[in-house]
Amino acid sequence: MKLKNLAIALIGAVLATSCSTQKITYFNDSDLINGVAVPAVQTIKVRPGDKLLIVVNTPNAEVTNSLNIPYVTQRIGQTTGAGNSLYSQGMLGYTVDEKGDIQFPSLGLVHVAGLTRNEVAETIRVRLSEKEAKKAVVNVEFMNLTYSILGEVKVQGRYSIDRDAVTLLDAISMAGDLNITGIRDDIIVMRQENGIQKVYHVDITNAPELLNSPVYYVQQNDVIYVRPNKMRERQSTLNGNNLLSTSFWISLASLATSVLVLVKNW
Repeated sequence: MKLKNLAIALIGAVLATSCSTQKITYFNDSDLINGVAVPAVQTIKVRPGDKLLIVVNTPNAEVTNSLNIPYVTQRIGQTTGAGNSLYSQGMLGYTVDEKGDIQFPSLGLVHVAGLTRNEVAETIRVRLSEKEAKKAVVNVEFMNLTYSILGEVKVQGRYSIDRDAVTLLDAISMAGDLNITGIRDDIIVMRQENGIQKVYHVDITNAPELLNSPVYYVQQNDVIYVRPNKMRERQSTLNGNNLLSTSFWISLASLATSVLVLVKNW
């Protein structure tokens, strides 16, 4: 009888080491944040390397034209059947240099690093009002803000940030959600802050922790990494013993047969 119990325990131990459970549901304890205020939006601020689209409108068409970078036309392919070339039009932007400045028509250097879109617009509007454009309307948009998401998601890649309030959940959703093999309680977000690389760990199965995370809102150049669980890691090895491995089941069947023969002969 003791040998039978030993056999059962041995087989159970093998299964236990090959199977692992993980959290797969989001927003556990979500009742704890029901009615809680959403974190204030971390408005994206300009950094060196960002590209800005700045459009100025004034009552004077001549002044307006002098303050806006014109559309550019680029040849993008072969000629059409009629012999006409194919072209693409687009608006050039202002690339922020390493010092955080842009070169703006009639104003010269304008320091924009650390400012929001609205603050950049207001800075330019005020400086233009001191010159020839006293009733200028200035609009500023980012042109190249992206984040990257890697690891155990449906579609890895780089995605555009098209508004100030893109959350970590928005980013995961854009990537088609996490794979079942992705670790949900320890998502890594790498972010550069003031020239320093920082790494944050987020548990998206814990609703209060997610809501209070400093990376709840995605910033430009963030890298989000979803680590694989143990089963996925074993699948990536040539001889990994996991539930989908033929060698594992052969080994387990051989062990079980040996134990049963031993018990029978006992």
